Amino acid sequence: MSEFRIDQAEMQQLGRVVVIYGGLSAERPVSLKSGAEVLRGLLAAGVDAFGIDLGGEGQDPLQQLIASEFDRAFLILHGRGGEDGTIQGVLEMMGKPYTGSGVAASGIGMDKLRTKQLWHGAALSTPAFAIIDSDTDLAEVEAELGFPIMIKPVHEGSSIGMARVTSGDELTAAVAEARKYDDAVLAERWISGPEYTVAILDGQALPIIRLETPHQFYDFNAKYEADDTRYLFDTQLSSAEETELKQLVEQAFRVVGCRGWGRVDVMLDDQGCFQLLEVNTAPGMTDHSLVPMAARESGIGFEELVVRILRGTLVEQE
Repeated sequence: MSEFRIDQAEMQQLGRVVVIYGGLSAERPVSLKSGAEVLRGLLAAGVDAFGIDLGGEGQDPLQQLIASEFDRAFLILHGRGGEDGTIQGVLEMMGKPYTGSGVAASGIGMDKLRTKQLWHGAALSTPAFAIIDSDTDLAEVEAELGFPIMIKPVHEGSSIGMARVTSGDELTAAVAEARKYDDAVLAERWISGPEYTVAILDGQALPIIRLETPHQFYDFNAKYEADDTRYLFDTQLSSAEETELKQLVEQAFRVVGCRGWGRVDVMLDDQGCFQLLEVNTAPGMTDHSLVPMAARESGIGFEELVVRILRGTLVEQE
């Protein structure tokens, strides 16, 4: 792929761009890496860009934004406080365009339970689930879902605090661990089939990636650290199934109210039905990340990818 650069007219149209990364969530280390890559890509493409490590080194996040002069923002915060609508709301109040989904969709997308409830209400397939709080009888969850069960903090990303459990003792321990990250815990029926992830750019699905890992599931280590995770464009699906999956993902993205770019994770169950897992409204952009990988497969280099995401802020202004 040839070097991608914007022209002078577009540079002036985009103006001064701030890349907002870091944050204070459990996903801060991933966001720091994503932010560094996005900033590098924008600068290489000729965008007048600079970065803010939001909340870094004892900084006050609001004061950092107020003190900075910028025309639009590339948001690459992951997790709570950045991917959940909070900073989106601040930027709305400041009148500054930003990349990705708006306040409501960001908040819903960060909330695995509400996302699943929306999909379920729209008759989109998602694994059976139960919400666990301090009053929940775990024996009832076990009876309802059956083992194995997937345990997830409702408001965390990057597979943080997640566990696959196969017994009552493991369930109790996994719920206690998940509660370290979130008071709300989601129990989900285990799907044993292949896992797929589908990136969205400009509202359209990019090439499907099939994930293979020797881990029990696609956990934090498999996502960001391991060298034995396989990312395959040989989906082992028919062309009709690929079309079905892409249409499902685009619909799931729209139902949540997302815009611009993101990623939807899906599994195929033993009945041949695609099951929606979650939506990511500000996915990782590190060297292990899936959106840049899918973009490359469709002929879009990293510099073009970050510029196309940024161009979405111009559309929102129209």
